[in-house]
Amino acid sequence: MAAALNYDLHMKSLTIYPILILFCLTLYVPGLFSLPPTDRDESRYAQSSRQMLEDNDFVGIRFQDRPRHKKPVGIYWLQAASAAATGMAGHNRIWPYRIPSLLGAVAAVLLTFYFGRRLFGRDTAFLGAALAAGSLLLIAQAHLATTDAVLLAASVAAQGALALSYTGASQGRRKNSAWWVFWAAQGIGILVKGPILPFFSALTIGALLIADRRAGWLKSLRPAAGIPLALAITAPWFIAVQAATEGRFLLEGVLGDLLPKIVSGHESHGFPPGYYLLLMSVTCWPMSIFTLPAAFHAWRRRLRPEIRFCLAWIVPAWVVFEIVPTKLPHYLLPLYPAMALLTANAIIHVARGPENLLHTRAARIGFAIWSLVTVAIAGVSIVLPWLITGGFKAGSLWPAGTAVIILCVVISRIARERPMAAVVAALAGTALMLAPVLQNTLPAMNELWLSRAVAEAVERHTGKPPYRAAPLAAAGYHEPSLVFLCGTRTSLTTPKGAARHLARHSGALAVVSNDLDPDFHAAMASLGQKAALVETLHGLNYTKGRRMTLRLYALDPARTNP
Repeated sequence: MAAALNYDLHMKSLTIYPILILFCLTLYVPGLFSLPPTDRDESRYAQSSRQMLEDNDFVGIRFQDRPRHKKPVGIYWLQAASAAATGMAGHNRIWPYRIPSLLGAVAAVLLTFYFGRRLFGRDTAFLGAALAAGSLLLIAQAHLATTDAVLLAASVAAQGALALSYTGASQGRRKNSAWWVFWAAQGIGILVKGPILPFFSALTIGALLIADRRAGWLKSLRPAAGIPLALAITAPWFIAVQAATEGRFLLEGVLGDLLPKIVSGHESHGFPPGYYLLLMSVTCWPMSIFTLPAAFHAWRRRLRPEIRFCLAWIVPAWVVFEIVPTKLPHYLLPLYPAMALLTANAIIHVARGPENLLHTRAARIGFAIWSLVTVAIAGVSIVLPWLITGGFKAGSLWPAGTAVIILCVVISRIARERPMAAVVAALAGTALMLAPVLQNTLPAMNELWLSRAVAEAVERHTGKPPYRAAPLAAAGYHEPSLVFLCGTRTSLTTPKGAARHLARHSGALAVVSNDLDPDFHAAMASLGQKAALVETLHGLNYTKGRRMTLRLYALDPARTNP
């Protein structure tokens, strides 16, 4: 990948696709199979998808016995199909449910190149696709069984088709055969994450209409044919789920999920405006080394149709999401392909033209921030495992050392005014740094994976996979990953509920948090029973940011009857 970027940017386009695929797989496959299921969204999605197969119900969405009226069905269908196709539907392996995210991330990168080539040319498109592929945020989302990587692929398809309509009109081309791609992608995006993709496209169109004061180019989208196409994709399931839930799905989805995110910091994710701007240097890393000077470069060339479109793709949505109280890093992922293309365009112009972009104030500020973030990555690589495990981990030296090497090489290339070489070093270094971390270091940090520890303890005690053993009861630890690993029948309950569960089910086990342990034993005594300690487990519940001690209990064979 690095050699191709550095020495042969003029290769045929068909040759570029396999190179981009190989680069993506280098970034996205390590850790895909070895990382345990994460909390909370990933495990909720995967568990709900598995229940579709268990219940043979592909209309309703449920997590255990509770309806899940937050997102449409698209991602659940894809994950269920992946689990069924791999023959892993009856197991508790998370990787089959991550395959749609992997494919979505790869598709988004390839589509970035495809549409970027039509807008900017092959070289900028290739570099832009590689920058998008290597961003930390997309690497993270490619490893998670959630909606965002699949939504990104639909977003690039829709926005790319919209860009061809806009730039084609600017260049005098009246016909646009990509209209159906735009509307089909809108339908798929709605099935995956509701109105988010239409919202991004509407903001882009609105910004272009205000800036240009012309709307004739929208005719090439053929809405009279396109809207029925989008409805044909989305309407059947929405009608079916509304009938199955007696109209509750849309009502609860809008009132219980969408509106709270707009009007307040929903689920403790509220942050002030500027959050995404501050976070960009991390989530876009290593691309963020050039994003600031690239922004100024793009603004000075904003009258060019392809640059104007990318700015309309980015700026309005960015402003809106900065204003909306609820903020999560992945909300702005659909903007990354446009950012990557503008960044690549600036780098290509610097490499080939007389413009001294590297010596601007924006460039100096951007390089300084990027360098600080890279140093922070090195420091966190050592400190975080120490804080989690309580001791130094030799494996943390690899990402820390690699980050320092990346920093030194990039700075030396920039000092020699070789931005392309700096980008190559950053992208290649990212792949080298993250692969062993995702594949080995993170999965081996046992303190992070309490649910996995419980599932392994259950299997040691029963001699059966936890999802095939007698159902488990949990009091004080109710993370969705525990349900995914130990089976749908896992009971998330109170200390009294755990005691009744243990007393009533032959061979059953109960896991109880340390703070609820006295209540659990009191409940057992009230039933005239006694619990026998099987194993004590220690770890970090990272969703709550606190350490926990869990105790696994079985019914004492020497119990007294009531």
